[in-house]
Amino acid sequence: MTITLTTFDWVPEFAHGYVRDFRIRWTLEELGLPYQVDTVPGAEKTAQHLSRQPFGQVPMISDGDLSLFESGAILLYLAEGTALKPAGADGARVLQWVVALLNSVEPYFMRWADAKFFEEDEAAAAKAEPMLRQRLKQVETALGDRDWLVGDSFTVADLLLAEMLRIPGENGLLDDLPQLAAYAERITARPAFARAMQDHMQHWKDAAAA
Repeated sequence: MTITLTTFDWVPEFAHGYVRDFRIRWTLEELGLPYQVDTVPGAEKTAQHLSRQPFGQVPMISDGDLSLFESGAILLYLAEGTALKPAGADGARVLQWVVALLNSVEPYFMRWADAKFFEEDEAAAAKAEPMLRQRLKQVETALGDRDWLVGDSFTVADLLLAEMLRIPGENGLLDDLPQLAAYAERITARPAFARAMQDHMQHWKDAAAA
């Protein structure tokens, strides 16, 4: 059965490329899984949307009778039993890193990004930046000179981290973290990233035209 990915019907142009349905598209491309896309209104939250996602957010997926929300949960579900989340100890470490990234890194990124891009409050962004930089440095230290966060191959933990690093990297926050910057550049050069981004951007182009 084909997986259905649900995202918004429209978002402002500055968000193109960064809506979290991209994480799911990238994972599906890495796994070679077919999927289709449907949408929910971004402006007015419908009862159907809220019944599937109580906070009115995206992405969501449907896989048969199963409906899932939260990008981290979806990534782990899709990756389970594949090379992106292997069995045994390495799989547990992948789970560890996905949870850590979502809870111990992304909140600091969101605090900075909300201030910088949504509130356009440079003072608040400057206040949030040092803690984000500290977290990024801690991730670089944990990564060390290894190619991957877990084991000897690419996993969904690497996908999530590289995706999170895109906006900080585009805004100079990786300039003094060369190992982390090189890691992010290498992972986002994967062919599945390019395919997912092309489809993601085409969705917003079509939405804008409509």
